[in-house]
Amino acid sequence: MAKLPSNSSPIFEQIKRLDENGNEYWSARDLAKVLEYSEYRHFSPAIERAKEACRNSGHNLDNHFEDILEMVKIGSGAKRQIESVRLSRYACYLIVQNADPGKEVVALGQTYFAVQTRLQEIRQMDEYNRLNSDDEKRLFLRNELRRHNSQLADAAKDA
Repeated sequence: MAKLPSNSSPIFEQIKRLDENGNEYWSARDLAKVLEYSEYRHFSPAIERAKEACRNSGHNLDNHFEDILEMVKIGSGAKRQIESVRLSRYACYLIVQNADPGKEVVALGQTYFAVQTRLQEIRQMDEYNRLNSDDEKRLFLRNELRRHNSQLADAAKDA
């Protein structure tokens, strides 16, 4: 079961990984285990639905879902490569929204990623509110608009 004592960090933070540049990501294989899928192939439809939601929301799919090969140990102690997906926090959020709602851990995941998304929004707003001059605020908003326009252009190109 993915439930942990209240003094532990959430299971979703425990399986988070950092790349060589310090960027956070999650392995789809790890997430499937935490969400109590008996086999990865049963988890794949949730990933596909999340990808569709990502595309339909105007986000660049490549920024959130990256097909990768992971090395895993097999029974003899040797290692072999298996397919997985490198997931952003947003991708994880979409996946838990599209996972089996009958599982308690999925409900926990939905809450966790929704709260984390809201905390990020609050941090961003705090960053904006700490800006002193109108020029700094305009630059901040211009950069946000540029980022959103880029996402919109990506979505239009994909369509």
